[in-house]
Amino acid sequence: MSADLPEVIDAWRMVASRRVFEGRRPLSAMLRLGGALQSTEGEAAYVVEFGQDAFQVPFVALRAEAGLPLQCQRSLQEFVQPIRVEQRFGLIRDEADEAALPPGYEALLVPEDGSLRPLDLLEDELILAVPLVPVAPGSEAVERDWPASAEEEARASPFAALAALKKQ
Repeated sequence: MSADLPEVIDAWRMVASRRVFEGRRPLSAMLRLGGALQSTEGEAAYVVEFGQDAFQVPFVALRAEAGLPLQCQRSLQEFVQPIRVEQRFGLIRDEADEAALPPGYEALLVPEDGSLRPLDLLEDELILAVPLVPVAPGSEAVERDWPASAEEEARASPFAALAALKKQ
């Protein structure tokens, strides 16, 4: 096990040696993810494991946990959303190889030189885990029906102006 995950690695060499990387990455270092967050305080813990399964399919298994500071869309207050990501990627050299992957694998197209940026992979998965509409647990739902007052209904009626003219 190694704690230092290089910026760029050779995916095929990592699979052959069955390397496992474990560590932590600050949220402030993930610039694309930072745009979806309320603040970039905190960090993500990750485990990146390279290997081959029983069918000799080369894979990268990614597990990550993080507390993402988001803005609740009900109360507009900041809250921390716990995120847990577990994804298994089948490494492929050509898009046609995607059909041969067993169920439960997400295809990951590796360039010809075998270079892979595992920290970008981590950031991509965290971005996908951010809820579309963040809502803090325990926040109260806003009423869906807001009844209009009689005065508002009278103003909104297109015939209200005609009724006023008729009275004159």
